[in-house]
Amino acid sequence: MKDGILVVNKPEGMTSHDVVDFVRKRLKTRRVGHTGTLDPIATGVLLILIGRCTKLFDHFSGYDKTYSATLTLGRRTTSGDREGETIQTKDFAHVTRKKLEDVMRFYLGKVFQVPPMVSAIKHKGKRLYSLARSGIQVSRRPRPIEIKELELLEFNLPDIRFFIRCSKGTYVRQLAEDIAKDLDCVGHISQINRQSIGPFDIKQAVPLLKINESNLRPYPLQNFK
Repeated sequence: MKDGILVVNKPEGMTSHDVVDFVRKRLKTRRVGHTGTLDPIATGVLLILIGRCTKLFDHFSGYDKTYSATLTLGRRTTSGDREGETIQTKDFAHVTRKKLEDVMRFYLGKVFQVPPMVSAIKHKGKRLYSLARSGIQVSRRPRPIEIKELELLEFNLPDIRFFIRCSKGTYVRQLAEDIAKDLDCVGHISQINRQSIGPFDIKQAVPLLKINESNLRPYPLQNFK
């Protein structure tokens, strides 16, 4: 098996680990990893590392990422997305396009974000999402992120579709919840598609069922010895 990377178009309903397992079986190799988790409801670009390229995780995970996503107002959930249980509802009739655009401008640039409980960050050795599943909430320190582009694509209440280009460590579901809060409302992510990771975009991505060794891209490992 050669070393290299696969640019996969992840379908909805699978975890990133599910995709890794699929690739292991498809290419008959155990040395497979990914560069950044996509939730089951998320679709789009997932970089899969094969062979010695699995050692390059930090290099690839540091790339900026772009997404198109839909924030649906009116319902807050335990997970921050449409699959979570409802924990709060609120009317959204007062939200205007101008107010939304004003709020979105506030998040452009270098900002601090409190990571959601449903994230893979560790707290005293345990993943936050594991604590959340047990009903445990812990305080989280805000982390520096950078939102380089944030564009409103569609305003059709209760749905707000937007495009974002952001740095490593940005949680789009948390951004959506924060925007909803600033609108004096609540909301959740109902759709999300990762369109690119660094120079790798959705146009290059291979559907899962079409993956084979011919899709493997060589990478200059000598640059990272």
